[in-house]
Amino acid sequence: MKNINSAEESLLHQNPESSLLISRRDVLKTLAVGSAGILFSPHSLLAATRAKKDRLGVALVGLGYYSTDLLAPALQQTKKCYLAGIVTGTPAKAEVWKKKYNIPDKNIYNYQSFDQIVNNGDIDVVYVVLPPSMHKEYVIRAANAGKHVWCEKPMAITAKECQEMIDACRKNKKSLAIGYRLQHEPNTQEYRRIVKGKLLGNVKKVSCGAGYVENRTDHWKQKKEMGGGVMYDMGVYSIQGARMGTGMEPIAVVSAKTSTTRPEIYKNGLDETAIATLEFPGGITADIKTSFGENINYLNIECEKGEIKIAPYQAYAGVQGSSPLGVINFPYDVPWQQAKQMDDNAMSIMQGKPMLVPGEEGLRDIRIVEAIHKAANTGQRVQL
Repeated sequence: MKNINSAEESLLHQNPESSLLISRRDVLKTLAVGSAGILFSPHSLLAATRAKKDRLGVALVGLGYYSTDLLAPALQQTKKCYLAGIVTGTPAKAEVWKKKYNIPDKNIYNYQSFDQIVNNGDIDVVYVVLPPSMHKEYVIRAANAGKHVWCEKPMAITAKECQEMIDACRKNKKSLAIGYRLQHEPNTQEYRRIVKGKLLGNVKKVSCGAGYVENRTDHWKQKKEMGGGVMYDMGVYSIQGARMGTGMEPIAVVSAKTSTTRPEIYKNGLDETAIATLEFPGGITADIKTSFGENINYLNIECEKGEIKIAPYQAYAGVQGSSPLGVINFPYDVPWQQAKQMDDNAMSIMQGKPMLVPGEEGLRDIRIVEAIHKAANTGQRVQL
């Protein structure tokens, strides 16, 4: 995932006034189309005057590990989008990226000048790669600046924030995609095809585990106010496994428990490990586990005619599995997953099609995260 240093963090928490440079006359412009009288935002009008692009320009917001080691290299592989700009609070980072990726000065922003991106025709998409507590602010600011938005998971800290992000993008007539790379990944798409087509009969039970040993002690993942705790990070993978493995949406959290073996790091009840049982329609259940203290990476889908086993289930490379129908293995190289994810999203924008993983998908998972926390705190079943 992503990281952020103290210099960027201090700048990020400031709330500079908007510097959107749009005249009153531009803002008041609308366009009626046909008898329906559909109204478009000024951003839509500006976009309509530009020639269609073969590739979309992407600006990465936040230059931590995930942007540096995965997204930026992946953007060198993409065919439908490219690295056009960056947003960082660290001048030294900006200089390194400028030279490495040949980014023009006019496409480099800090967190105070971010809103001026509205004037930049090179940038079509803003990819928010920040700690979860900052997602809402920068997704909304990007949408208000007339840019399509991609946002890393978890989408936000609360379902309410997720809905506000969706609403802002809808209001500005801009698409919103959540960075669930696995939904674009071919081995994942294959087991989902088997489940959806009932090629092994109905699903009876699912189990999924996602976790690794997190040895950092002062990262956002250990800070509750920044969206820390394992459920918001690795936990979302296990929830996705349960949902994709059953092909359904859960109706309740039957039970849940959170714990830590390192209370000096995961303080004030912050979860280092979590387990939960989700109930789906028809009495189907999914047992999920997630941890920052254990390496776990599997998805087992028990069907009427046999079991689908995926391991590793959520790795950056090498996702593979088996079923009675044969081996599930579409090999590829890092950072292929992120490249396909971004190309898929870019194509959806260019073709005017719905996103494969829209904001509503992130909202569903955060609702489940909240329900798991409630079940763990109360010891009771929680309806969804």
